[in-house]
Amino acid sequence: MHDRSLPASPNWYCSRCSDINGGGLLGVGAKNIIFLIDVSASSCRVVGELVGHKDLVSGFSFCQHAGQSHTCVSSSSDGSVCFWDSHTKTLTREHAAHQNPVSAVHWSPVDKNLVVSGDEKGVVVCHWYHTGDTASFFPEPRTIFCLTCSPHTWNLVAVGYKDGMIVLIDVSKKGEVTQRLRGHDDEVHSLAWSPLPGEGALYSRPEESEVPNGESAGEEKGCYLASGSKDQTVRIWSTAKGKGVMTLKLPYLKKRGSAVDPGVRERLWLNVHWPRGRPTQLVSSCFSGELVMWDLTRSGKQKWTLLGTSSEGQNHSRIVFNMSSVQLQDDRELLISTSMDREIKCWDLGSLDCCWTLPTLGGFVYTLTFSPVGAGCLGLGVGDNTIRVWNTLTTQNQYDTRFFWQGIKSKVTALAWHPTKEGSLSFGTDDGKVGLYDVFSNKPPQISSSYHRKTVYTLAWGPPVPPMSFGGKSSYSLYSCAGEGVILQHDPSKLSGEASDIDKLIRDTNNIKHKLSPHTDLSWKPDGKVVAIGNEDGCIDVYQAPSLKLLCSIQQHHKIINVLRWHHDHSSPPELHCLLASGSSNAIVYVHDLCAVIENPPESSVVLTEPHRRLCGHTAKITGMAWSPHHEARLVTVSYDGTAQVWDVLQEAAVANYRGHVGYLLCVDWSPVDPDVIWTGGKDFTVQEWRVSKQPFTNPPKGKKMVELREKMKANPKQKRKNKKASGAGGAAPSEANGELLTGGEKSVMGQELSGEDEEDEVSSTSSSVLPPATFEVQRKSSAAAKSKDKPDANLLKKKKPRSMLPISTSMDHRPKEELLQDCVTLASVKHNSAPPAGCVPGQGEHIHLGLFSDRQALHRMFESEEEGHAEAGHYDSVVYVRLWGGDLEGALQLATEKGELNDHLLSIAPMAGFEVWSRTAEAFVKQLCLQEQYLKAASHLLSINKLYEAVDLLHSHKLYREAIALVKARLPADEPVLKELYTSWAAVLEKDGHFSAAAKCYLAAGASFDAAKVIARKNDVSSLRTAATLAKISGEVALAQSLALRCAKDLAGAQSWVEAQEVLSSQESLLVHRLHLCVTELLSAMLADADVAPLSCVSSHPWASPGGGHVSIRDRVRDVWEEHFGVSQKSAGHRSARALLRELRSAESPAPTASVPLRQVLLYSSLHLTRSVLSCLSDDDGQPIKELWQAVAWPRDAGHFCVSAELCRLLFPDGDVTVCSRKHPKTLHHTEEEEEAKAAADSLRAFVHYHRLYERWWSNSAGNREVQNGLPLSAGDPCAGGLAKDEPVNGGLSQSGESVCPSARRSDKPHFDASLLLSEPHAACQATQRSVREIQERLAAMVLKHSRAQGGQLDSGEKQADTPSTTGSSADAGQRPDDQETFLSLSTTMSERQKRLADLPDTIKMYPHPDVVECCLVLLHFAKSSPSVSESLQQEAKDLLHKYGPSPSVPKASQLD
Repeated sequence: MHDRSLPASPNWYCSRCSDINGGGLLGVGAKNIIFLIDVSASSCRVVGELVGHKDLVSGFSFCQHAGQSHTCVSSSSDGSVCFWDSHTKTLTREHAAHQNPVSAVHWSPVDKNLVVSGDEKGVVVCHWYHTGDTASFFPEPRTIFCLTCSPHTWNLVAVGYKDGMIVLIDVSKKGEVTQRLRGHDDEVHSLAWSPLPGEGALYSRPEESEVPNGESAGEEKGCYLASGSKDQTVRIWSTAKGKGVMTLKLPYLKKRGSAVDPGVRERLWLNVHWPRGRPTQLVSSCFSGELVMWDLTRSGKQKWTLLGTSSEGQNHSRIVFNMSSVQLQDDRELLISTSMDREIKCWDLGSLDCCWTLPTLGGFVYTLTFSPVGAGCLGLGVGDNTIRVWNTLTTQNQYDTRFFWQGIKSKVTALAWHPTKEGSLSFGTDDGKVGLYDVFSNKPPQISSSYHRKTVYTLAWGPPVPPMSFGGKSSYSLYSCAGEGVILQHDPSKLSGEASDIDKLIRDTNNIKHKLSPHTDLSWKPDGKVVAIGNEDGCIDVYQAPSLKLLCSIQQHHKIINVLRWHHDHSSPPELHCLLASGSSNAIVYVHDLCAVIENPPESSVVLTEPHRRLCGHTAKITGMAWSPHHEARLVTVSYDGTAQVWDVLQEAAVANYRGHVGYLLCVDWSPVDPDVIWTGGKDFTVQEWRVSKQPFTNPPKGKKMVELREKMKANPKQKRKNKKASGAGGAAPSEANGELLTGGEKSVMGQELSGEDEEDEVSSTSSSVLPPATFEVQRKSSAAAKSKDKPDANLLKKKKPRSMLPISTSMDHRPKEELLQDCVTLASVKHNSAPPAGCVPGQGEHIHLGLFSDRQALHRMFESEEEGHAEAGHYDSVVYVRLWGGDLEGALQLATEKGELNDHLLSIAPMAGFEVWSRTAEAFVKQLCLQEQYLKAASHLLSINKLYEAVDLLHSHKLYREAIALVKARLPADEPVLKELYTSWAAVLEKDGHFSAAAKCYLAAGASFDAAKVIARKNDVSSLRTAATLAKISGEVALAQSLALRCAKDLAGAQSWVEAQEVLSSQESLLVHRLHLCVTELLSAMLADADVAPLSCVSSHPWASPGGGHVSIRDRVRDVWEEHFGVSQKSAGHRSARALLRELRSAESPAPTASVPLRQVLLYSSLHLTRSVLSCLSDDDGQPIKELWQAVAWPRDAGHFCVSAELCRLLFPDGDVTVCSRKHPKTLHHTEEEEEAKAAADSLRAFVHYHRLYERWWSNSAGNREVQNGLPLSAGDPCAGGLAKDEPVNGGLSQSGESVCPSARRSDKPHFDASLLLSEPHAACQATQRSVREIQERLAAMVLKHSRAQGGQLDSGEKQADTPSTTGSSADAGQRPDDQETFLSLSTTMSERQKRLADLPDTIKMYPHPDVVECCLVLLHFAKSSPSVSESLQQEAKDLLHKYGPSPSVPKASQLD
């Protein structure tokens, strides 16, 4: 099979999940498999598995009898009990007597044919191995945790329960309870009998040693029993006295520098084991994995000894679950322990030292890989959130394994050793984490700061590629590929830095514009020259390093690529170095020869569609592969078909096939030191070492269905023959069945199938202890039930007969005629004689049917027999009715309650037994209905026993809120607190599901009006916001109503629905200032639309916003509308006063303008500042209006809407004077010297007004021309497209002048402008400095980009120049580098100077910019050629500014204008 392997971890929280036989064979239940391990004092070896359970193994026990120690039994959570032959590793028999998960099983040390098992419901079943019969008992209605058979008396079994009770039962008396041992107050985890019979002298307290009535304890027969419990105590019980004689409290051992706190009731599993050869010594587990040897003859601190104290690290690190011992031939006694730390340890009970440790695995083995530097160092990535590093070449300890868990916290799905650095191991996890471990230190791992979003598939070390290849310190980069399809490059020397996505480099190098397919795997060629990347679409791309130029695409697979592997390049022919093997979700493995592509790279990528070799044989997807480092072109692959296949690639031939795993395989690697050894891991939680030469199979199995069929035939090779024998045996004894209508339960099926096979066992076991008559009766009844089981199944399609209530007595009427006639004579003798005939008891035994014709006592005897028959058959409903007819109503209801067979009829007759019985039955029926999810019916029955609050809680807990509320409102007062709780809970559920209207009604009913309004507003549409605002106003939530109304009004205003927006705000008197704001927005939108610069579609508008009155300033129009329709003027007072409204409006948000803001939003923010300006004028504030007007004009300008900004300037300042508030209300704004910002804002406004007038003048002069004199053409279709300068806006100025002068194209008058306002030298200096900074930044960026592009080819070119003996080239190159460096430094210095110059400028110049002065100079000089209105001094000033601050291209233009 396999040489070495790490098995799956033993199952946790099972009382006996491992056992060892006299030959040193250890069986351990792990998952649904039992691993067989050969144990000696020096080593251990996994020799096989027992496979057959469908659910977790919950118990395991060997038969400890000579000649039969190869047989064993196991139990499972699915209720099955299986018998095995450990020699052949086959399943010999399976029993399904349990209906619930089995929690414990034990093979009797006295009777080699008796196996006892117990389940979670308290049912104990005896299995007779030689006959296949079973007998069930129900000693206590409690959950069984453990049980153990007595080693001295065959019929005595100790059972430990979850609640701390220990019960001794006699299986020969139908499970009769002989003793109840009370003392533990928590779960009983383990029981162990003393290996010696009798109760010799142990140390005990004086009061415990006293025997009542003067009797000697030694005269009584009994045996000591040890128990371990979760209550942290070990108790020794006297079975003769029925009480505890000793209590051992666990010592609080110091560990890792801290003591165990006795007050903390942590999770504890207390296992006890009584070694066979040590009657005065007991071994128990402790708090954190320590094992303690107790000397029961001593007291005090000398009473216990800790195992493994001779050296550090011998003990388990977590709680111990199971212990078992074996006596070797050299009289050494070994103890085997299993623990939560996933280790199996062997202890020498003589020296109390650990002999060896076998690590186990608690999850899928996702990846395994050998270190290329440390020989034999195997890294394992396991699904139990750990990394295991196994030194496979150690001779002293074959399982020298260390595990690493720090910083992982998820399944380890990928590993990769560093190619040259010993001990450096990278890992990837299921949650997308990438890290790096130094396995030779105790330091925590380094974790990459770049996480993947999904599972890491692959890790690979390779040469760095840009950008990490620029000046990087590491010669290797770490590459990770994950489930989202991204490959990241990590710098191992700086994992805290940002990882780079190589897709960007692939796109840039290969000029790829389309979307790349998600990546699923990558593999670097060993020489680092090329990398192969597998994709989700089945394509494999091969790239050349370091630029990742695409060499070829292999389009052979059609499903996701799972694994890629390059052939190794050491000690193999060069023609094999370029072999690439690939595996995908197809079952075929392809091998590609890329020698031609790699050695002679093509100019453009090529597509390969034919493989070099095709390896066919697997029947499921490929998950892993590895090339042999010892052979040429030999490959091993693993697959979901559960096998590993070795191939001779060049011959396309199968060499060997390994089938030792259970389930699919996930990873494989070839041993670096032994050419014949391969290591594999997979779904079965195991890592296995196996030899190629020892495999009996060559090819994989033909298919999944064929594999399943073969396994089934292997497990049951004689199924047909057994069925024939069983049917023959069943028909041979019809008279013993006592009636053909007995229908057996599921638990007796295997007894029928195996009755023929075990005839020899019956003969050979005659020397065993004879069973009492009661047991034979139970076996006879169970076999009869098994024989009759097939009858109802055979007649299932026919008319189904109703089940008889008295099947046993009815079956007696179907006997031969002579026996029926004899019954008449017997009955007559009973009726007419004072004493019945000898041996005749009517209603019992062979005369059970006569109970129906005799007296009442006989009838009750008949009822008892019928009840037993129904109970064994599992027909508890019939048992209930038989008891009911017999008058035992309370007993019938009790049985129906225990078996879950209550119904409406039984509940309706329950009042006949009294109120308490009826109430108790109703509560039990409610629990039964809840298990059946009939909650409404259960609540109704609670009402019938006047448990109203319990009924409401029941409906509430199962989210039946509507019914619960109806019940409360109908039965309880209106102020009942539970009603509000129901409404609130229902509202939370409705809100989570998106039913906001229904949730609001619940909140309203609960009196939470605020929550009701908030939940309606969550829909965030106009109607919901309006409704929420109305609801909040009605409920008195004023602040909430205002905020919701304002949100609704802004949405309506954004949709140009002005009338509805004003209606919403008018309902809230405190929102007057926001009504004024929307009024200004509506007026501004209407006037801009009238000027054709803002084509906005209006849904509804007011009459006062109709077009017209273009000669009236917008500020005059605003004040008129406010005074007439809103009652706000300079004279208004109170909450309508301008100062109060201005204070309220200043709290409104006004973000910075950006180019992405839509025009409607721009107008909303611009009108906000305009509203503030008008209110400031009304409140006689001279400085603030100018600032707000500047903001109002700047918003559309900075957002890119230049035509809107120009038209707004014309509407605000029709006369060009920015200091005049209004024509109708003459007032001039005066600014003091202290108000520098207001003055700067006014100057900026004047400059922009005359800037727009300048362009209006220009357009009016050249209205008929289609081309500007300086040679810049105008767009024929767009009157706003022309402009002189095409630079970007400077300081928020308008350099794209075309849009800003659009309105001028429609006006024929020539507006007046003051050119001197546009020629501001301070602003020209600021703008020139800003331009210079931008130019330097662009040059620096271009220089850096050029350098980065040249970096990849710099090394190759440098090498070529070094080989060439040309001195001129080298000198030129030497002279070039200082110039480049000096240019870069000079630019950086100039940049710093410019930035300092900008910082020294006044803030008002930068805060309130002017139009581009250079642009204005050019336009004025252009005017000077055609118009005498520009004075000579103004022209000279423009030329001076242009020469001083203009960019270099503009100076020749100015000279041409001269």
